[in-house]
Amino acid sequence: MLKIGIVGGGIGGLTTALCLHQAGFGVQVYESVPAIRALGVGINLLPHSVRVLTNLGLAPKLTQIAVETEDLRYYNKHGQLFWHEPRGRHAGYRWPQFSVHRGRFQEMLYEEVLTRIGPDAVRVGHHLASFSQTDQSVTATFTHRATGNGLTTDTVDLLIGCDGIHSVVRKQLYPTETEPRFSGNVLYRGTTRMKPFLNGRSMVMIGHLKQKMVAYPIGEPDETGLQVINWVANLWEPETAMTVRDWNRQADPNRLVNLYQNWHFDWLNVPAMIAGAPAVYEFPMSDRDPLDRWTFGRVTLLGDAAHPMYPIGSNGASQAILDAEALTQALTTQPDVQTALRAYDQERVQATTRVVLQNRQKGPDQILDMMEEAAPDGFAHPDEAIPYEDLKQVMDRYRQIAGFDKETLNGKE
Repeated sequence: MLKIGIVGGGIGGLTTALCLHQAGFGVQVYESVPAIRALGVGINLLPHSVRVLTNLGLAPKLTQIAVETEDLRYYNKHGQLFWHEPRGRHAGYRWPQFSVHRGRFQEMLYEEVLTRIGPDAVRVGHHLASFSQTDQSVTATFTHRATGNGLTTDTVDLLIGCDGIHSVVRKQLYPTETEPRFSGNVLYRGTTRMKPFLNGRSMVMIGHLKQKMVAYPIGEPDETGLQVINWVANLWEPETAMTVRDWNRQADPNRLVNLYQNWHFDWLNVPAMIAGAPAVYEFPMSDRDPLDRWTFGRVTLLGDAAHPMYPIGSNGASQAILDAEALTQALTTQPDVQTALRAYDQERVQATTRVVLQNRQKGPDQILDMMEEAAPDGFAHPDEAIPYEDLKQVMDRYRQIAGFDKETLNGKE
């Protein structure tokens, strides 16, 4: 049995562990932090990734912690609706779209890994220092994060870097690569317990890409009728020179309330939503230039370590989950590790490159800027500003690029 080492116990790493274990491989996960906790805010899981999670038997537990997204709506900065589409099963997909707290999802995956693979399947506090490889194996060296000293080595048949945008694995493979590429936009994230808006299962995009608000529920209403709403304020602040993506950097909510003070619509009070968050976190919207290859010998990359992308189009976590499936399939069907990793590269490198580059072009959210440019003062009817077919073309094209066009996806098992 192959022994496979996975560096990083995030969504990509844990999903990969479950996929590989289901296929009969031996798996060991190494996580840098001393304990896996429910950090972060909301993410979306699109139907193509939910298909993979369903095949892992995770759908029942996912349903317990997530909201099944019913529709997606785009509004201009005046609160006028100009695009509305059903999502997931409501749009005819065989699988739903879910909105979920990232930390709760990660904890659920972590618990599944420990249950299915074993209590020692994830070694926390193991920070990768370096690795070396031969034609037959990879030896990884770890420092103990809690103490900062002491070295542990482990030898595996294959090493997968799932360690995020600041990947140590990637840095050793590409030692001259510089810091992540800052987009000029800063994201401010929070969660607020409040009354449900619209149908209680809607995801909304408001404004334009220099001042945008995204909001959607990530939990069902509680006994008081309140629901946890995840929101993201996206502001064009190119003078901000932050390059470290730190989920725990707190921001001043009062500044945001002032910037969004006029965004009080009859269906959502944006400034009140911001003010109601217990904490607001900021980080720069960043990515990296796409790579021509992820694989070197018996070492490869996956998820944000391979293709960090702007969080546009709800695709970051989903693409990591698709990576996990593709890598597992390659290792299952190809005759040896090196051939399998080349097949994995061939299937996923160009596919994810297209998503990274399309997200730089604003992905589906470019329709926000299209409407802002066409009708900055609002409209009597959206078709008078932009024909429906022009908007539909943008949305359909992104589904094709990101791999979740309905006809193709529904043909898969």
